[in-house]
Formats: sequence, structure tokens, C-alpha cells
Amino acid sequence: MERRVVIIEDERDVARLLEFNLRGAGFEVASAATGATGLAAVMRDQPDVVVLDLMLPDQSGYEVCKQIRADPVVGDAGVLMLTAKGEAEDRILGLEVGADDYVVKPFVVREVVLRVTALANRIAERRARPEQPPAGRQTITVGAIELDPVTHDVKVNAKPVSLRPLEYKLLQLLVSDPGRVFSREELLEQVWGMRGDINTRTVDVHVRRLRVSLGDAADTIETVHGFGYRAKR
Repeated sequence: MERRVVIIEDERDVARLLEFNLRGAGFEVASAATGATGLAAVMRDQPDVVVLDLMLPDQSGYEVCKQIRADPVVGDAGVLMLTAKGEAEDRILGLEVGADDYVVKPFVVREVVLRVTALANRIAERRARPEQPPAGRQTITVGAIELDPVTHDVKVNAKPVSLRPLEYKLLQLLVSDPGRVFSREELLEQVWGMRGDINTRTVDVHVRRLRVSLGDAADTIETVHGFGYRAKR
């Protein structure tokens, strides 16, 4: 079955370059120049991957990504953001709204093709997983929280909890080693893939959001003042 990509990019030369190379890599490709027409193409084609520019004429790529993630039919598509905005905070925001990958313009087209291919492969593997987990698979349980590292399902007191992608990654890291204190810098590096002089308040914001999502189990995530965060033993 041919894999599908939707490119949402208003620079026609860039879109054509990507179309040509992605078709050469075996993808079925559709393009759109605005957020609205791009979303319509995503709903119509149900692609494996969306290549999404941030600076669109009618709305931001961040908003488009949010709408894709909110849709029950296409919400599991891979999203690769392609933009001239390369600041660390821009990358964090892109990942925050649900992007899987982020490439800054000007780019090497071969790199984009490889990233799209890798992302399409990951999405295909995820979609091919059986709905029921195999017997004997280990889940991570810390207090009232139960986390399945394969399906990414999270339960609190046996009830399913919906987490954003970064909230899930943050929770998985913390509960994978209960009692260990992770500094904000470590969390930025391991969850966001960011290093250097970056505003660590991003971590605090996401921990607050994670606690809200965890509800009754919010106190499982502890603040260690002056150091960072940990999951209770």
C-alpha cells in the first residue's frame, strides 16, 4: 500500500521541490497552500505524514497541528513542521502542540525525505500494533498511575487518562525511575531534545499541566525545590 503525504506550504517552489522528491521516494503526495485547504486535504486523504509550514497565509501551523491532533480519524498522523523559525522556544512550542519532528529552513531536501520516511515507518508500526496487549507485557505502575510503554495508554485508578504527547513523555521518564530527581535541564534534554541556554520555565508549565491531567494522582509528581522533579517511590 502506497504511503501518503500532505504538504501544507504556501511557498510554491518549496512545495514543488518536496513533492518531486517525496514522489521519488515512493510517496503519494498532495499539496495545499493554506491551512484551511491543507486541513481539507488531510481529512480527505488521511495521510501517514503531514509536512506543515508554520507561516501560512490564513492561520498558523501551530493551529493547524492542534486541529489535526484533535480529530479522531486523522489525529494519529505524523506531523513534521517545516519553518524558518528556528529558535529553541519555537521548536518547543511546535512539539508542545503535537508535532513529531521539526526541520528549519533552509533545509537539505534529502534530510526532509529521510525524516518523513522514518516518521511514516513509525506511524505504520504504531497502526499495526494489536488492539489488545499481549499477555505478560510489563506496564509501569507507580501509585495510582499505570503506564503502558508500548501502547502509550495511561490509567489513574484504572480509568483511562488522555495526555498530550509531551505530557506522556514527561510522565514516562519520571515514573521509569521513581525516587530519582531529574533536573529541569535533564528533562529539557531528554523530553524535548533541547540543550543549551533555554528557558527552563517550559518544564514547570508542563509539570503543572501534567498534574492537572493526572487528577487524583497529581501528587505522585513531586517538586524537589532547588533541584527539579521526581515521581514518588
